[in-house]
Amino acid sequence: MDIKEQDILGDTINTNWYYRAKGAAMTRLLAAKPVRHVLDVGAGSGVFARRLLDQGAATATCVDPAYPREYTEAHQGKPIHFVHAAATHDADTVLLMDVLEHVDDDTALLREYANAAAPGTRFLITVPAFMWMWSGHDVFLEHRRRYTLAQLEKVARDAGLVIDTGCYFYALTLPLAALRRRVLRLLHGPGIKSDLTRPSALINTILMAICAVELVFFRINRIGGLTAVCLANKAK
Repeated sequence: MDIKEQDILGDTINTNWYYRAKGAAMTRLLAAKPVRHVLDVGAGSGVFARRLLDQGAATATCVDPAYPREYTEAHQGKPIHFVHAAATHDADTVLLMDVLEHVDDDTALLREYANAAAPGTRFLITVPAFMWMWSGHDVFLEHRRRYTLAQLEKVARDAGLVIDTGCYFYALTLPLAALRRRVLRLLHGPGIKSDLTRPSALINTILMAICAVELVFFRINRIGGLTAVCLANKAK
């Protein structure tokens, strides 16, 4: 999660359709095995790590160099550590949710965490999809690139991981987002700001309902969406 978007959403982040839907997709992808120890890289507020703690994980470590300080707090009576870096870790599940697009060498960053992981550790990675969707939103969030699913899977393999599942998410909202960006560009030019806003309760409910429909089939969608998703593991 991007710190800049955390600043935009504030305390509405847990009810925002985008993060609720992504969290739901995350838990469905990870449902095959229990999650005990979570490492959330580029975690921001830790919204995804907290969700996994809610669903049975025992501990979480959130990594983000943007934190003003390192500290530990309790969530549901379980420890959640906020740190600037994690050179070593004992996580069985590593999250990189919208992280790789921010760095120059995405393979090197992923390989660093893969090398530090035990065999069998799962990695859930999401990135923004398709360079043709590039806009002021990406510039505002300091993205380096957007990805096709094939490109993301290549990064995972080059980092030494084995692919379990590759898919796109937010397929049903992709046309809406593309149209919105085109209209805004025509009306206001290529403005540099996040597309993420605090929607009205009605719009939030409608978008969440659309994403709920997509949760039924997203794991087999290799055609398109706003986000590319890869679940991989470190070979045993």
